[in-house]
Amino acid sequence: MVDPQVPVAVHDNRGVLVASAPARAAGVRRGMRRRSAQQLCPELVLLPTDPVRDARAFEPLVQAVETVVAEVEVVRPGMVVFLARGPVRHVGSEEGLAELLVGTVATETGAECQVGLGDGLLAAMLAARAGVLVPAGAEATAAFLGGQDVGALALAASTRQADAETAELVDLLRRLGLRTLGAFARLETGDVAARFGTRGLLAHRLARGLDARPPATRRPEDDVLAATELDPPAARADVAAFAARALAEQLTERMLRRGVLCARLQVTARTEDGNELVRTWSLDGAPTAAELTDRVRWQLEGWLAGRSGRAPSAPLTHLELAAQEVSPAGAVQDGLWGRSLRGQVQAGRAALRVQGLLGAEGVLVPVLQGGRDPRSGARLVAWGDDPAPLRRPDAPWPGQVPAPWPATVPSDPVPVGLVDAAGATVRVDARGRASAAPARVVVPAPDRPEGPAPVAAGEYPLLAWAGPWPVTERWWSAEGRRRAYVQVVPDGAPALLLAVERGAWQVEGVYD
Repeated sequence: MVDPQVPVAVHDNRGVLVASAPARAAGVRRGMRRRSAQQLCPELVLLPTDPVRDARAFEPLVQAVETVVAEVEVVRPGMVVFLARGPVRHVGSEEGLAELLVGTVATETGAECQVGLGDGLLAAMLAARAGVLVPAGAEATAAFLGGQDVGALALAASTRQADAETAELVDLLRRLGLRTLGAFARLETGDVAARFGTRGLLAHRLARGLDARPPATRRPEDDVLAATELDPPAARADVAAFAARALAEQLTERMLRRGVLCARLQVTARTEDGNELVRTWSLDGAPTAAELTDRVRWQLEGWLAGRSGRAPSAPLTHLELAAQEVSPAGAVQDGLWGRSLRGQVQAGRAALRVQGLLGAEGVLVPVLQGGRDPRSGARLVAWGDDPAPLRRPDAPWPGQVPAPWPATVPSDPVPVGLVDAAGATVRVDARGRASAAPARVVVPAPDRPEGPAPVAAGEYPLLAWAGPWPVTERWWSAEGRRRAYVQVVPDGAPALLLAVERGAWQVEGVYD
């Protein structure tokens, strides 16, 4: 846990996603590069994005909102939407409803929230971020949205496909000189359709203060359902998530066969003592099976993590997914490069079975990302999760260890000794200069061997060496690190990448 008074920001590989009030007071803003944010606020605490963590922490807030408002839809962890007309009539005024929501959330969860009202999805989202109530009516909505940057359209995207398409659209609008929502909204609908296609039409409706989808003019499609019994009952989130993944794939397959898309996903769970839990998620675009699985898994984490004040009273025995607001999606066809190979399908099913036995973290896959050294240049994610890097691989990394990088990186660094011809430990000063030429690498025997060591114990004379290369990170904070790397070629052992930190040498990689 981080002290609420400490500036905090959540980031991904592109930049800052959200910043706390102290961070915003220091000038940190959404979309800002991490290095720029740290320059503005050196004491800033950076947290990597984690949707499961966010959903688990957000569930108590959703339950608190449900005590005031019915029919709540979760857009993403951290944001819910609902129709305000009924609650406003019940409470008496829009200001009264906003005060009631803020007070209820603070009382039941101890968290702060922002409430906004507006006509249309995007106007309501921007109003909530600003903590204002936009008066009803087309003129007031147009005045509120008119000066907003077109980048605000990304707030309404709830799937990876919609996010990517919206980012491409925003970039095109800016290059055409349409930098505000008002300028985009003034375009004729026919011109938008001809130039920007379906995604442009949806964004144009949002910029005009309307909902993304126009009202249905015909009878809607029937809901698509997928359900399963949990035997034995699931009391842990990872066990329930395994069943949810298979169920999400089943639901996606049924929607593909019918050639439809859905705008809402309803997750229903029943417990051993007969209670029922229901939550609705808002969707945008054509969600994949993995994206549906993410939302179900997030919801199960929120229900079963034990952080909610109204956690399930008994283990879950039944899980049901319902695709709602179903609409035709056109003909479904195989991918551009054909169907998945049989071996890929079998490997995926085997990984799911192992996850069912060991939990979601029992099967991990590597994802390459940016970094200054081999250990930070890859991360492990659970099978089925979004394999997205936290840091851009193609970004410049000043002080990066030069290529080639080792093919094998030990899970835990192996301590070794690097000595000169006289037997003294080689040291590297602050300027990156070695105290003497390395002559031997000494690999001690492990105290408790738990598997094959990357290098057998012994003393190896060096045939060649290169370096050192100093790496200094976050020198302005207490979390700063100073290391130096050396490549060595021992006689009788594979080439190694060694690192020294605080006078201790260790093996960081093995060149196969």
